[in-house]
Amino acid sequence: MEAPASIGTLHSQCCSGFNLFPRLSPFCVQALREPAAFAKSTGCELEVPHEKLTIAQAKRGTPAHRPVRVYADGIFDLFHSGHARALMQAKNVFPNTHLIVGVCSDELTHKFKGYTVMTEDERYDALRHCRYVDEVVRDAPWTLTTEFLKLHKIDFVAHDDIPYTSAGSEDVYKHIKEAGMFVATQRTEGISTSDLITRIVRDYDIYVRRNLQRGYTARELNVGFINEKKYRLQNQVDKMKETVRTVEEKSKHLVHRVEEKSQDLIHKWEEKSREFISNFLELFGPDGAWHVIQERSGRMLQALSPYTSPRASPSSSPTRTRSVSPDSFPSSASASPPSSPSSPSSRKKGKRSSFRAASTYSRHVQ
Repeated sequence: MEAPASIGTLHSQCCSGFNLFPRLSPFCVQALREPAAFAKSTGCELEVPHEKLTIAQAKRGTPAHRPVRVYADGIFDLFHSGHARALMQAKNVFPNTHLIVGVCSDELTHKFKGYTVMTEDERYDALRHCRYVDEVVRDAPWTLTTEFLKLHKIDFVAHDDIPYTSAGSEDVYKHIKEAGMFVATQRTEGISTSDLITRIVRDYDIYVRRNLQRGYTARELNVGFINEKKYRLQNQVDKMKETVRTVEEKSKHLVHRVEEKSQDLIHKWEEKSREFISNFLELFGPDGAWHVIQERSGRMLQALSPYTSPRASPSSSPTRTRSVSPDSFPSSASASPPSSPSSPSSRKKGKRSSFRAASTYSRHVQ
């Protein structure tokens, strides 16, 4: 993969005749690198004969050493995109175009059109730095004459085709159109110097207050004492409103952050609570580990402790047995044999014998 060519290489190729910009004349390439030159007061001096061209010939293209010289004039006050678009169209109307722009002086402009915001020198310099312009004519005439066209060797004049009424003429470009030297461009809707000035006049108070804030004096702005104090008070009020608005926004942001933090804390607390309850149930629930441990420990205690019959009578207690003499009880031989439990007589005998045994036991204990 080859390395990209440097700026110096491209420049040398362009100057040596390399076909890098096939439709651009040397004047055009120069205008892309540096400001456009001012036209000489003596006119254009070409080395080759300047033959008259028709529009058809110009559209087919001309040799590089013979560009089509197109002229566009205007006031260009508050140079804006509408001006630039018109010059772009004039520059690209033919394949090989040298664009000459004429700028009228302050004297002519104030006489025929009105007061300008920018001075003539500012307007000249603004045109010089437009990429489409190859040459600037200072103090251009208000109405084009044959002598002026010949002096600058102009082939065609570019302008929008709306009749331009001025200086007592219904259309100052009428004779150019009749001579077949006129090429039309399109106006850009929604933008013009008059529109920009209208916006400034409409929002006059806003711009005066802004410039007072930026350090301009009331004298420089042609503002009276009372209006100055009014504008400065309005600026202070707006500043306080902006401060309050900023505090409100910061407060809202802080409250929003606190709400987010509290929501996070609540979610974490809920998760921890669920985890604690789950662990508690796992440990102390009916099927929990604690009951399993208690059950197992109970079984171990039962296995290790001696067996005692829960149905034993008080007479079978070891302490009471030792205090009673064995001779106090009737022998088993003298006892009557047990009778059938279904016989009434046997039940009565059993009761009497139990009574006698109990009374004998109480006497021995006493």
